[in-house]
Amino acid sequence: MAFLIHSPLEQFEVTSLISLNLPVLGYINLSLTNLGLYTILTVYLVLALHIMGSNNKQLIPSRWSIALESSFASVHGLVKSQIGAANEMYLPFIYSLFFFILIANLSGNVPYGFTVATSIMVSIGLSMTIFIGVTILGLRLHKVHFFSFFVPSGTPLGLVPLLVPIELISYLARAFSLGVRLFANVTAGHVLMKILGGFLAPLFTSTFIVSVLTVLPFIIFTGIIGLEIAVSFIQAYVFCVLTCSYLKDAIDLH
Repeated sequence: MAFLIHSPLEQFEVTSLISLNLPVLGYINLSLTNLGLYTILTVYLVLALHIMGSNNKQLIPSRWSIALESSFASVHGLVKSQIGAANEMYLPFIYSLFFFILIANLSGNVPYGFTVATSIMVSIGLSMTIFIGVTILGLRLHKVHFFSFFVPSGTPLGLVPLLVPIELISYLARAFSLGVRLFANVTAGHVLMKILGGFLAPLFTSTFIVSVLTVLPFIIFTGIIGLEIAVSFIQAYVFCVLTCSYLKDAIDLH
């Protein structure tokens, strides 16, 4: 039982914070979970960050404005290089996606917090939604010609029955690989921090000599925390890069 209580996987459990039972249409249960709470907080944190960075009435931009303008320039450069200058209409979507994942990952690094991306339903839900949207976009732009995407150019006619199923499976795998990559990387980092933190906490409360010797592992642990913060940025960026790549494939059929 003690192992279950202190399990490093306990931090990923979705628990109900507020529950309301209503005898409407038979039986309805409304509840606010920690996942729902942190999703709402993430949205409002993104909005608050952009409100604070608003520079409409200031002659000299603030640090928040400079940081946001730099972020916008980076995401704009990403979209322009991946999808092309003619398709910058997708910039608002990629920009919103980047900040949602970034703030969700960063807020999850706060002690006793919850990381939205560690929910497999959220990660896979994002990738599935993007996959369906990209597929609909490709069908709308190219109609039946979209299915030529599964037949590589220059393929001999005899190899078509063999290559089409392979290309189809590879295409369908995108619906899961994008979300699994985000889920696995964020979850692995939080599990590692939980395990190391669980080892260091009792050492600091032990004898004086042991507490002094624990300083060095604690410095390494602090470095891992910094690495996890960097991973929060990297995973948000990688997720958007791959989303742009999928959009380009649907638009250009490459």
